[in-house]
Amino acid sequence: QAALNQPSSVSKNVGENVQITCSGSSYSYGWYQQKVPGTAPVTVIYWNDKRPSGIPTRFSGSKSGSTGTLTITGVQPEDEAVYFCGGWDSSSAAATLT
Repeated sequence: QAALNQPSSVSKNVGENVQITCSGSSYSYGWYQQKVPGTAPVTVIYWNDKRPSGIPTRFSGSKSGSTGTLTITGVQPEDEAVYFCGGWDSSSAAATLT
């Protein structure tokens, strides 16, 4: 299975837009948010651009070629977390948003 690549950390101010990219998969991407280490991540995007019920609309996803992008429009303090991208080939990577 191929390894995925994304930045290890991203720092933004409240109200700014955040884009986290993930590359390396030809398949669909999912994005997962983990606020507390050791707890189960929450799915924020699946199938590249689908947002589960209850996830704020500021979270969106897209995919172009082998690169997936998670966008947070107007980041909020509660969005500080580790964000994992996952490919349908079971590969994954993580980025910390502070």
